[in-house]
Amino acid sequence: MTDSQEHDYDALLVLSFGGPEGNEDVVPFLRNVTAGRGIPDERLEEVGEHYYHFNGVSPINELNKEIIANIEAELARRGMDLPVYFGNRNWHPLAGDTAEKMAADGIRNALVFATSAWGGYSACLQYDEDIRAMRRHLADQGLPEIRFTKLRQFYSHPTFVTLMADAVREAYAGVPAERRGQTRMLFTAHSVPNAADDASGGEGDKNLYSRQVAEASQLIAEEAGVDSYDVVWQSRSGNPATPWLEPDIVDHTEAIAERDGVRAVVVCPVGFISDHMEVLWDLDTELKEAADKVGVTLHRTRTAGPEQEFAGMVVDIITELTDDQPWASLGEVTVSGCTVNGAPCFPGCCQIARPKSATA
Repeated sequence: MTDSQEHDYDALLVLSFGGPEGNEDVVPFLRNVTAGRGIPDERLEEVGEHYYHFNGVSPINELNKEIIANIEAELARRGMDLPVYFGNRNWHPLAGDTAEKMAADGIRNALVFATSAWGGYSACLQYDEDIRAMRRHLADQGLPEIRFTKLRQFYSHPTFVTLMADAVREAYAGVPAERRGQTRMLFTAHSVPNAADDASGGEGDKNLYSRQVAEASQLIAEEAGVDSYDVVWQSRSGNPATPWLEPDIVDHTEAIAERDGVRAVVVCPVGFISDHMEVLWDLDTELKEAADKVGVTLHRTRTAGPEQEFAGMVVDIITELTDDQPWASLGEVTVSGCTVNGAPCFPGCCQIARPKSATA
């Protein structure tokens, strides 16, 4: 394939985690998430409690369909003929099935937008593994090969930063006047085992994931005019004896209420592009209940994914690649991506065995 042919992309695949869409889907979905770990269904029923609270429906699929509709509208507005497909790692539409459809439709050179802004195993390399699995699936089915190019990380993209900064300002405007002097800004992202974060970025660029989250928080706070904030973590799972990134957002909120007299928190779920289950359950339900008990009001920002400007950012990242433009970034921490056929961003990147998360 020549250089010009490499940039002659014929489709975009939005690749995501997936989530159940009814009570009967919860355990089969969690079996997929935890495949190979030997977790009994009884334990999966317990893990699925937060899904049952919402009648077994994760919001992630509908939110991704909303993003896809916005991307399609943006592509049409710019006169770009690029069909958009949707595939998931853990639930329908499964990525392998989507790859089959793409092959049948004559797609041979596709872009991949992974619904994660970050580096690290779960946030980046696992999507590379998904791409390799799709290619194996096509080969096993005797179907034509598709070349997949995964788009780069976007945690520090100016559009993402601006959208989240606007959301922070809006949330601050909702804090009651009498509590504004006792308000703390919290940026939160999905916690990972310390060992996984240590390996993110590989040797020479360690702790890539947590450094990206910290820098995104800094950039958003600066644009929003927030002088003081904390970076916290949420949604940990697995063996309690395994060290994960801390502090936990619930523990931290309780601590600053008691220690510092905080009476309101503005919470920005910077780690999530849409209101996934980790936002609806871990923040809007569990954190709110804990905050209420200690007299703290919770003001959670909106997320960037549903905005048309977010879709515009995705298309901007595509044109960066097709037009050989510099990557738009406000940060200094490494931004990786634009890898082909599931290759890691660079040798040794995120190469460590880790358990999969059980939420989405």
